[in-house]
Amino acid sequence: MSLGDDHQSSGGYGGTGQTRTRLPDGGGDGFGGPRRGGRSSSRSLVTVVGVVVLLIAAIAFANRGGDDSSSSDDTAADKPKTSATAPTGKQPVQSGFAHDEQGAQSAAANYAVALGSSDMFDKARRHEIVNTVYAPDVAASRQADLDGAYSSQKFLANIGLDKNGKAPTGQTFVSRVIPVGTKVTASSLEKATVEVWYTSLFGLSGGTSTNPVTESWYTTTYQLTWTNDDWKVTDFQQKDGPVPVGRDQRASTADDMTKAVEEYGGFTYAR
Repeated sequence: MSLGDDHQSSGGYGGTGQTRTRLPDGGGDGFGGPRRGGRSSSRSLVTVVGVVVLLIAAIAFANRGGDDSSSSDDTAADKPKTSATAPTGKQPVQSGFAHDEQGAQSAAANYAVALGSSDMFDKARRHEIVNTVYAPDVAASRQADLDGAYSSQKFLANIGLDKNGKAPTGQTFVSRVIPVGTKVTASSLEKATVEVWYTSLFGLSGGTSTNPVTESWYTTTYQLTWTNDDWKVTDFQQKDGPVPVGRDQRASTADDMTKAVEEYGGFTYAR
């Protein structure tokens, strides 16, 4: 079962409707999520967690199902209803990723999206993501590591969230991983090593935010194994970059960023 796919041949995340996402960086804990450079040790922890989340990385299970009963003359009803950092799309086909190199790349990209999503900050969803993305013999230990990281009140406070992982009133928590490309560096019938290059958005949008949404670039290498008719993660390594040269663009206001996050839902399938 996979985390979210639109094709039977390439499978998805077993009914989660998510794509690959990466978690906020955590400073090299080895959890699998994106890293937040130079904020603090706690922020680094978030980054590491983000990398792990990326693997599961798109796991925003909140699939947006359309309402077929909407009136044709009510334009507002025709607009897709999305929530901050939640992916949009219909429920994916519940089948595994293809048993080939392309299937392995699709799995790695989608897992990165899920593991880097804001759902990783919700205990129930985090457990679902980890159990979906990781191989059975690895999931239990990863679960314990991630629960410890995401329940750390110091870590949550450093990124501006309360003890339950919720954003302050009037602010929107953003954690998204956007894969740019994938590459297979080794493969066999039962194993595959896949690199996922991605950019991530992480922070709190809102006029009073002290942790504004920032952009980072990483490459995570996933070790995958074919088990239970699907590709599953057994290990990963993360590194910074490649980082493109930034254009001379003015940063958007907090209000504009919040509006964008709330109006633009994430993707349910990365590759």
